[in-house]
Amino acid sequence: MNLDKLKGHVPDSVISQIPGIQAKFEINTPLRLAHFLAQCGHESGGFKLVKENLNYGAKGLLGIFPKYFNAETAALYERKPEKIANVVYASRMGNGDKTSGDGWKFHGRGFIQLTGHDNYKAFSAAINEDCVANPDLVATKYPLASAAWFFNKNGLHKIADEGATDAVVTKVTKRVNGGTIGLDDRIKHFKEFHTLLA
Repeated sequence: MNLDKLKGHVPDSVISQIPGIQAKFEINTPLRLAHFLAQCGHESGGFKLVKENLNYGAKGLLGIFPKYFNAETAALYERKPEKIANVVYASRMGNGDKTSGDGWKFHGRGFIQLTGHDNYKAFSAAINEDCVANPDLVATKYPLASAAWFFNKNGLHKIADEGATDAVVTKVTKRVNGGTIGLDDRIKHFKEFHTLLA
């Protein structure tokens, strides 16, 4: 697979990490890599964002997290990312309750947001480095590897094998995103990367 074809389309710092993830996480065909990079590119705003932005206003909190906030509590929590994370990620994914601070400690990091204590622990075991003790490693050292781990763990490499159609990109997107937010952009990136890598 000629990764040089990605130059100018994917940052060099990302291209240099691809060989390290290909065999380990089974992203080892041009089709799988095109699907993977399309999702990473969209989720990270073009490979720029490596941390979840939880700096929501009250209206945003009510729209995105209606299960956790009402008009009164949203006003108290708006523009307080740490407090927001500790509420919305409390007591799930292996996190402690909202007073534990785990929600913030294990908020989303990496090109496909790795979230929650249990995921950080499992990823740490996969790479043999303790990201539970030092969660920022996911953002600084392993943004691509953590995304590749997620891709592999969730069987996305196998879905990618189904082909190069918009329907397959949609299927991958639903597994990554839980819906189809940004689908047009993901499809556009997939076609670009698939053409480059074919």
